[in-house]
Amino acid sequence: MPYAESRRACDSQACYKPHSHPTFSIGAVDRGRSCFSGAGDRPVTLQEGTLVLVPAGRVHACNPEPGGAWSYQMLHLDAAWLQAVRAEYAGDANDSAPIRIVAAPAVYARFCGLNTLLFSAADVEDKEAALIEFIGECDTGQGLRVDSGASAMSRSQALLPVLDFLCKDAAHDTDLADLARLAGMSRFQLIRAFRAATGMTPHAWQLNRRINLARDGLRAGEGLADIAYRLGFADQAHFQRVFKAHAGVTPGRFRA
Repeated sequence: MPYAESRRACDSQACYKPHSHPTFSIGAVDRGRSCFSGAGDRPVTLQEGTLVLVPAGRVHACNPEPGGAWSYQMLHLDAAWLQAVRAEYAGDANDSAPIRIVAAPAVYARFCGLNTLLFSAADVEDKEAALIEFIGECDTGQGLRVDSGASAMSRSQALLPVLDFLCKDAAHDTDLADLARLAGMSRFQLIRAFRAATGMTPHAWQLNRRINLARDGLRAGEGLADIAYRLGFADQAHFQRVFKAHAGVTPGRFRA
């Protein structure tokens, strides 16, 4: 994910001069208090659980209170990538919004969950979907028109080509943007509509279908390596790991 950079700092006393980034930056205060400048005429004290969203090129600084330490998370997103994502659902999107300070426990919890996923060994497709979904929900919360407003019925109809494609080609990973084009939606709208219809993201649904097909192959006596290759897993170890995560047992134990 060359468009995303994330890091964590624990009990830090490092201080920063006023600076700017070429990226869109999201910071979250996990512990302690910090002094943020750049959002107005006067510095603002940030409490635990506060997020700051800083558009690219905005001068700012955030430092622990004198003599104190703080823990925080920082996520930097490539500005061109973010603009392209937003342009899918907001037309001629631009990055002219001001710095935003968000003190909402639910948003902070979502951001922490997103960052935990980004630091995990999860598939890149799952990380990308979670990131796009978080950005879209933040934009929605700030009043940007994101959803098409189409009825649930029309969204379900629009998903039929996507589901048909995934059913016919379960063995190949499909780019989220390609699926969105099939549905005539933005990537964010596709993720939301697909989750509402199936309870999963497109990638998670596709993995689940692969595992169901793998069960059929195991019952038929097909070899593990053959199943892994046929269903598009990177290797047999990858197949076994994903199968156990879905079925609770290894493929060999399932077959036994």
